[in-house]
Amino acid sequence: MQRPRAASLLTLTTPVLAALLAACSGPAEPARDTRAPSVPTAVTATAGSATTVHVMWSAATDDRAVTGYTVYRQGRKVRDLPAGTLMTDVTGLAPATAHTFTVRARDAAGNLSPDSAAVTATTLAATAEDRTPPTRPTALRVTPAGRDGATLTWRPGRDDTRVTAYDVYQADSRIHTVPGTATTARLSGLRPGTAYSFTVRARDAAENSSPDSDPADLTTAPASGARPNTAPTHVTARATKGALTLTWTPPRTGAPVKEYELHLNGRFATTIVWGAQPPPGPVSYTLTVPATPGVRHTLTLRAKLPDGTWGDFSAPRTAVTV
Repeated sequence: MQRPRAASLLTLTTPVLAALLAACSGPAEPARDTRAPSVPTAVTATAGSATTVHVMWSAATDDRAVTGYTVYRQGRKVRDLPAGTLMTDVTGLAPATAHTFTVRARDAAGNLSPDSAAVTATTLAATAEDRTPPTRPTALRVTPAGRDGATLTWRPGRDDTRVTAYDVYQADSRIHTVPGTATTARLSGLRPGTAYSFTVRARDAAENSSPDSDPADLTTAPASGARPNTAPTHVTARATKGALTLTWTPPRTGAPVKEYELHLNGRFATTIVWGAQPPPGPVSYTLTVPATPGVRHTLTLRAKLPDGTWGDFSAPRTAVTV
């Protein structure tokens, strides 16, 4: 009987063994992320009261993604924040004391950037109990500053002691703080083709805040090739007992707008529909809300366009129930 030669057996089995080994090895593991994010820049620290300092910075970058920031005071961690947050208030500080802050960025693999440049702010001296808030800032104006920025200017508020900070709000959320000696603020990172509404509050050393200034609206330029903004304009909101009344001017769409979508505090509230021909000028709608005094509500709305799609949201308006 003739036996098969060893060379033939090896020739037949080597490809099979190679395939089996490849199948057992599985997919290649992704390369481990060892690169740290860049250092946060433009770090500032502003004392807002005897016990509070407001820290801000510009976003860092990473080869994959920045996932958060850590704020340190005198080298000790005081805050961990998500990637979308570029400011924080550090509270519970000693009055009339210099405090030094740094910021580091981190990524999903836990890599930390080097420390930012250190910034120092001195908290204000403690004062006798103060319950009187400043008067509200007036004559607020907003102008575009490049494609994604804006500059706010206002006339100062007054206080029985002194104004120590001005807080800038957008849709009832604080987005910026400047010292009490300032009457201007520069904003960045705004989205294209978006309607914004800004207000400013004055704050004193006892953390009393003034009422909101009158709002100032800005619609940023659309992105290249994007359609014109289709948001309702001249929006006002007024609170009465158990109700909020919104008034606005319909957008120019080439046809009457018969349907709107109203959002309350960032969530869908109701659809407003005109069964007949809607009025060509300003229109109003009243929404019933719980009659709890002192509750802040933020309202936005958008129109249904002639092609059946929803247009852009209006600038937000805030009203406080009475």
